[in-house]
Amino acid sequence: MEGARFEKVVARRPDLRVALPRRFAERLTGETVVRLGRRAKYLVADLSSGETLLMHLGMSGSFRIDLSAPAPLGGERAALPHDHVVFHMSSGAVVTFNDPRRFGLMELVSTDALGAHRVFRLLGPEPLEVEFDAVRLARTVRGRKTSLKAALSDQRVIAGLGNMYVCEALHFAQLSPVRRASAIATPTGAPRDGARRLVAAIRKVLNKALNGSDTFRVYDREGERCRRSGCQGIIRRIVQAGRSTFYCPVCQR
Repeated sequence: MEGARFEKVVARRPDLRVALPRRFAERLTGETVVRLGRRAKYLVADLSSGETLLMHLGMSGSFRIDLSAPAPLGGERAALPHDHVVFHMSSGAVVTFNDPRRFGLMELVSTDALGAHRVFRLLGPEPLEVEFDAVRLARTVRGRKTSLKAALSDQRVIAGLGNMYVCEALHFAQLSPVRRASAIATPTGAPRDGARRLVAAIRKVLNKALNGSDTFRVYDREGERCRRSGCQGIIRRIVQAGRSTFYCPVCQR
């Protein structure tokens, strides 16, 4: 998509999680994707029009890229169930957004106003950027009475960290998900050792994922033996804020 022009946009329904932007297909058609990037869990496409297309997969969304021969003139390729939005690009790619549960969304926002948009203005730092460190994390959670799991899942604390990676990072850092978030900071907001271990663990877990490793130590492993060397604990599952948390009650304190 980057560097390519939207030759045709097909919206097969008027909404996803929320209504698609007004004149959605018309505003995209003929415009070029100047840059394609990411912020937190959003895909961000800056356009030649001065607008930015925000895309979120939700719980079940995905993009399918088709580079096969084009459909007959004036026609459309056969759609799969839940194919909601189709981008025909000048690169020859047909990019289709499929979302069975329709929790995804697409918005068009002025690029100049992107930082002030409701989606981005309260987001915390990106976990793999240098701005995210133990000092910043400790300062953010100082005085918080919520659990460590809930704090790490809060996009205002760290942007884009999902449930499974929070569980994995807490296991690497040997920290209990039910521990109070403020426990990793001093009363003045300086980082304790747990904050340093946690930042290192978050980076380690995310880099493993980016390198294609899907082997989890605790996530979705309820009732299995802990994989930490020398630990005899059994992975436990609890529910926090409506989400499953997996952890080892023996080595995570």
